[in-house]
Amino acid sequence: MVDLALIEATKTFVKKELAGAEGGHDWFHIERVYKNAILIAKNEKVDQLTVSLGALLHDIADSKFHNGDSTIGPRVAAAFLIKQNVDSSIINHVVKIIENISYSSNIGNRDVFKSIELDVVQDADRLDALGAIGIARTINYGGFKNRTIYNPDIKPNLNMTKAEYKASTAPTINHFYEKLLLLKDKMNTKTGKKIASQRHDFMLLYLKQFFAEWNGEK
Repeated sequence: MVDLALIEATKTFVKKELAGAEGGHDWFHIERVYKNAILIAKNEKVDQLTVSLGALLHDIADSKFHNGDSTIGPRVAAAFLIKQNVDSSIINHVVKIIENISYSSNIGNRDVFKSIELDVVQDADRLDALGAIGIARTINYGGFKNRTIYNPDIKPNLNMTKAEYKASTAPTINHFYEKLLLLKDKMNTKTGKKIASQRHDFMLLYLKQFFAEWNGEK
């Protein structure tokens, strides 16, 4: 059973922590991921509390905004949950979800933590990187980092190491090919795969229109 008081306290905490965050990684991103996770979890045998807390806390301190330090998020989440007297097994599970959810954390050949709860939250997070919202977030982040929208002389790098991925300053459109269009085939759950396929097709349509306009064809 999900502790509704704990969920509300977590929402309040996250809203406060992410006040003023970049538009693609703010409270509204968390809220969308949380809703996606609840939707996906309906068709999976999961611990609902772990999924809920994992979704709400997954980006509590994204390393992109903390000089690449990926240890802050898990520490902040754990400290909050300890204060809420959450069972240690759930805290440890939520921390593992935060440590392993990102796309970059799964680049390269290495053993990573696995659980159905992580699968659900990871799919929920990846869905928010796809479709209309995914396009908006990508362009917003590119502007936030003052990146070029597109440069035909800079080709997408499809074989980046984790370090190269995290340090990339490539044009925004390249990100579609270096990550976003790859997500459809990396989804974990049946529900995630179905929704991802629809959003993937929308992004392809967007890119077709983008390049037609870029090349003066429309």
